[in-house]
Amino acid sequence: MTVAENREVQLELREVSAAYPRGGPVLRDVSLQVRKGEILSVIGPSGSGKSSLLRVLIGLLPPSAGQIVLDGEPIDYASRRHRQRVRDRLAIVFQQFNLFQNMTALRNVTVTPVKIRGEARAKAQARAEALLRRVGLADKFNSYPDELSGGQQQRVAIARALALEPEILLLDEVTSALDPEMVNEVLDAIRALSHDGITMIIVSHEMAFVREVADRVVMMAEGAVVEAGPPQQIFDAPQTQRCREFVSKILRH
Repeated sequence: MTVAENREVQLELREVSAAYPRGGPVLRDVSLQVRKGEILSVIGPSGSGKSSLLRVLIGLLPPSAGQIVLDGEPIDYASRRHRQRVRDRLAIVFQQFNLFQNMTALRNVTVTPVKIRGEARAKAQARAEALLRRVGLADKFNSYPDELSGGQQQRVAIARALALEPEILLLDEVTSALDPEMVNEVLDAIRALSHDGITMIIVSHEMAFVREVADRVVMMAEGAVVEAGPPQQIFDAPQTQRCREFVSKILRH
């Protein structure tokens, strides 16, 4: 039994399904448990429902069936109060950086704690400076997004999410919009976070990185969970034919 398996269940999905209003289903009866402090990586082919899973968790796409439970309490995504509770405890970093172009890196990281949560500016700024240092941007406090590389902008986005002090961090293909030479600097920042004990759900196509940092890997296809297990199982000895096919293709490239 791994260290993560010894921890309490923090987040649970019970037969969760979801669909976009003008499209077909994107999640089909997904059941998962995520333990406190676990790093769960989600892999699978394009269109398999990986990003949709994160959007459902954060409340951007309502589930059409099933139940999501956070620390033992079911979440009603139709309730504004429940959605706010989710967003107080979960934070997401998207593929695109979505930074405010008219704000410095430091201001991008402080604006939500100050404006939305009413936090004292001095406290928010001190935390933002510490977070930017943590992701390797100690010299970029006063830089605007158009003065930063793509990798640096994504690291600002990670710091901005962490400024909300989430219990669970969702990372949605955070390197997919980057030039290849910028990928490693973002992955290095996530590697550093992986030692801090924060629960993370990482959607990624960087398989060597997934193998390195994940406690457990979930492989999805056509909106459903095909297989879940430790990285060694998924990459070296997959139990299902669909997972074997996917892994054999990605490891050949």
